[in-house]
Amino acid sequence: MTQNNEPNMDPAGTTQHFRRFVDENPAPEEPARRPIMPLVLAGVGVLLVIAIIVALVLAFA
Repeated sequence: MTQNNEPNMDPAGTTQHFRRFVDENPAPEEPARRPIMPLVLAGVGVLLVIAIIVALVLAFA
């Protein structure tokens, strides 16, 4: 059986250092994306209002 004479042989210490590194350096969170549905509904609403105005102008012109 061979003896390992390295003074820094401490697997638990290495794990503790790694955990401390992970705790102190959290992964950057992805910014929340804006939902697309309200934008689509707003666009449809604007188109509908324009269509109604055009229809009224043509009907009474």
